[in-house]
Amino acid sequence: MKVSLNWLRDYVELPDDVDEIVAALASLGLPPEDALHLGGVPGVVTARVLRTERHPDAAKVQRVWVDAGDGSERHVWCGAFNFQAGDVVPLATVGTEMPDGRSIASRGILGIDSHGMLCSARELGLGEDHSGILVLPADSPLGVPYGQVTGLADDVVLELEIERNRPDAYGHVGIARDLAAHFGTTFAPPQPTVDVAGEERAVPVEIVAGDACGRFTTTVMSGVAVRQSAPWMQARLRAVGQRPINNVVDVSNYVMLELNQPNHAYDLATLGRPAGSQRHVGAAIRVRHAADGEQLVTIDEMKRTLTAAELLICDGADVPIGLAGIMGGADSEISEATTTVALEVAWFEPLGIAASVARTGLRSDASARNERGVDPYTIPTAIARFAELLAETCPDLVVHAGGSDARAAALPDEQRSCTLRVSQVGRIVGVDLDPETIAGLLDPIGLTVHGRGEEMAVSLPSWRPDCNVEIDVIEEIARRYGYEHVPRRVPLSPNTAGLTVVQQRRRLVREVLVGLGVSEVMPSPFLSPGDVIAAALDEGVLHVTNPLVAADDVLRPSLRPGLLKSIAFNESHRRTGVSLFELGHVYAPGPGELPAERETLGVVLAGQEAPAAVAVWRELAAALGIGARLDQDRVPAGLHVTRAATLVAGRDTIGTVGEVAPEVLEAFGIHERVALVELDLDGVLASEPKPARWRATSRHPSSDLDLALALPEDVPAEKLDKAIRQGAGGLLVAVELFDVYRGPNVPAGTRGLAYRLRLQAPDRTLTDADTAAVVAGVTAAAAKLGATLRA
Repeated sequence: MKVSLNWLRDYVELPDDVDEIVAALASLGLPPEDALHLGGVPGVVTARVLRTERHPDAAKVQRVWVDAGDGSERHVWCGAFNFQAGDVVPLATVGTEMPDGRSIASRGILGIDSHGMLCSARELGLGEDHSGILVLPADSPLGVPYGQVTGLADDVVLELEIERNRPDAYGHVGIARDLAAHFGTTFAPPQPTVDVAGEERAVPVEIVAGDACGRFTTTVMSGVAVRQSAPWMQARLRAVGQRPINNVVDVSNYVMLELNQPNHAYDLATLGRPAGSQRHVGAAIRVRHAADGEQLVTIDEMKRTLTAAELLICDGADVPIGLAGIMGGADSEISEATTTVALEVAWFEPLGIAASVARTGLRSDASARNERGVDPYTIPTAIARFAELLAETCPDLVVHAGGSDARAAALPDEQRSCTLRVSQVGRIVGVDLDPETIAGLLDPIGLTVHGRGEEMAVSLPSWRPDCNVEIDVIEEIARRYGYEHVPRRVPLSPNTAGLTVVQQRRRLVREVLVGLGVSEVMPSPFLSPGDVIAAALDEGVLHVTNPLVAADDVLRPSLRPGLLKSIAFNESHRRTGVSLFELGHVYAPGPGELPAERETLGVVLAGQEAPAAVAVWRELAAALGIGARLDQDRVPAGLHVTRAATLVAGRDTIGTVGEVAPEVLEAFGIHERVALVELDLDGVLASEPKPARWRATSRHPSSDLDLALALPEDVPAEKLDKAIRQGAGGLLVAVELFDVYRGPNVPAGTRGLAYRLRLQAPDRTLTDADTAAVVAGVTAAAAKLGATLRA
């Protein structure tokens, strides 16, 4: 929003130093984004047009002779044709530096010099109009700086960044109030009075949509003569980016920019007379919601099709004449024939206006204020100010009695208050302020403090709809005190940030797998029913009612299908032997309305057999400090019946290890073996392992011993692994199954298992006797399972 310092100085005494004002506004939460210095352009003076002449060889320009008050004629070339002999215009004399950077010099066209340049409004920084030369009042003195005629004085215009929670700052008076409080100077807002005279003339108002319009007033004013505004008003409006139109519209805009009170003036003669009709049904106002498809032509000449959510202002014939709080209609706008106006000043529910702006895409200066909330109880001041300013150019203006003031349920209460605790101010702001200091900060901005105890009542002004509860008032205290004066403190906390046990162990799982050369993937959590069937999963599934992809309407019951699809994709692109893992959630029907959800780990090793999966499992088990046995009597669905097992810790099933069944691989189009590890992480990650115990590293060499054993087919290899560890005794450092053999030289009903045992003593080098003792112990332990040592 643009504000003029000259305009602000009407209400408050401000320092001469602009930087000091800028710093004050920034401290008050209204930081200026830009500052523009305005004033007359030195070297541009008033001149009267003596005569004009068209040159036969210059179709787009004309020759103009002017008198700049010194009695001599000056010749100027000009490309505009909107003036004539006798008009007074601004003349940029030779040597003038224009705001756009041009330097005026004697330049010729067709060999004839131009001694200056006639200026448009935009060239002088008075607006955006550059369609023609700026024509000044005919009685303007000649040869004087044009600023004396236009009312343009040296000024600074600030572009302020105003947050949505400061609706009062959308008017110059609201900003002046804050500055007066900041500098400790007197605040003198306009105190207009209006003399009601003449016969009663009313425009009745009916508020049908009482939930969207809380107050609607109409005031009839006659004796209006539509003409140009006073130069000082035009200059002020131009300074803040408003284009002067006529005295009625300009006064309406001025009151809005001054008091933050949008208003609209209707031509009373056309109010209640349908467009194109001579029948007058009587001036009246109805405020109602639109019907779906209802249309309105707004003052920007655009036909708009509305919905039932939009709020309309209609005349006595129930014909729309305006989009409430946003823009008026074209049929009742002010024209040169207007002699009597009906002034509307109203209050509309802010959220409704904001929603309507978003739906229609129609934004205006009025809507920007109405959607943030204006003061419904300063409407009489706005009406009086409108009449006071309009009377300057309409000396015969009459404000008629009988004005309408309709109110509805949406109107907020005028008297509002909240309780403020002094202790809360210190706790939240971080500065201990006594009650007297708090009152000194709040009272000047209209938040009146009653009492001086620990708890004080604060009256909330109607122009601050953003202030409703204690925390809003504390924010105002901090803003007025100055955030820059609040000491910086680092909040102390007894606990520093850190990872939970679950987070640490989840991170450890990733580190182990990445260290083993396994890549993490994140397949989609949605599957098709065919994926579940192909994986031979027997869990129940949950269907999604609004899937992103119509075919993928099942929440995954396992990570396995997604990982197998990733392997199939890689294999189809000639990338075999990939190793992948995923940490993710799986879902199953729950006992109630909510699904059962758990976190799991899936690891797939393409081109690998079951021992590779066992090796990965053992690395994870060692890192996580968990122990589990392999139960080959329970093989989960979808896995190889003789090359898979269930991981069991105590009585709990915690996962699966082994190979994927050939028929499942075929269903997914995979042509290589796939080893698999699956873990239920909810319990595994939550359990905190015992602290690791230090174990001395032997300085003596180790020795590897390979043993081949024939084990009955019905005995799980896990049991033989356990027997080897028990039989080998304390010299055993590690044991690894490196070969499985079925065929000749192995007794019927058995399979050959080859193990590599690593032996090492902590205090000596091993001897042949030590190795023989280990072999004897392993042989004896294996014999209890029916296993024999192969030659």
